[in-house]
Amino acid sequence: MQFQVTALEFDFDDALYPITEEEMDDVYEDYIGTFWEADDGDDLVEEITGASGWCIKSIDYRHILN
Repeated sequence: MQFQVTALEFDFDDALYPITEEEMDDVYEDYIGTFWEADDGDDLVEEITGASGWCIKSIDYRHILN
């Protein structure tokens, strides 16, 4: 299934170094609005976590119908 990320909140609290607001914004820009292939919502979270290296606190997405 294909999904589009519409909103996302990463867990930056566990960062190894202090991350700036600008760095956070850059990460969000890389993922909000993107399209992903995943089996379901849980798999989508795993895919984005693996790609970004950040855990996800919350996510909103829409399922793209073919």
